[in-house]
Amino acid sequence: MHTPHRLALILATLMSLIAVAAPAPAQAAVYSSCTQTRCADARTANTTWRAKGYPTTAGWYTWTNGLHNYTGGRHYNREGQLPTNATYYEYDVYPRPRGAARDAYRIVVNKSTGATWFTPDHYANFYRL
Repeated sequence: MHTPHRLALILATLMSLIAVAAPAPAQAAVYSSCTQTRCADARTANTTWRAKGYPTTAGWYTWTNGLHNYTGGRHYNREGQLPTNATYYEYDVYPRPRGAARDAYRIVVNKSTGATWFTPDHYANFYRL
């Protein structure tokens, strides 16, 4: 067997092994309402972010009680779980000292329609607020 053919066979075999071994992408669930206990916190955060005009620039924003909260800026909906052909922005739910680590709780907002989702697990599930 010639070297180019052997190389092609090896590459084809490797590609088929990678395809079999690669896990399927996780599918987020999207719910039409939010009844979890933390949904009230997400609604409160949403009210404050709305009052701030839903900033679109990622960064720290002054919050109540001397704390700060963070917006990551644009959420690209890469998983395609939220309605497509929309622009979304993500905002943290829980305030903390400026520069502290972020947790998994976010709200995601379509500024054009006002539709808002709460994700308690960093985009694994979305609950409509």
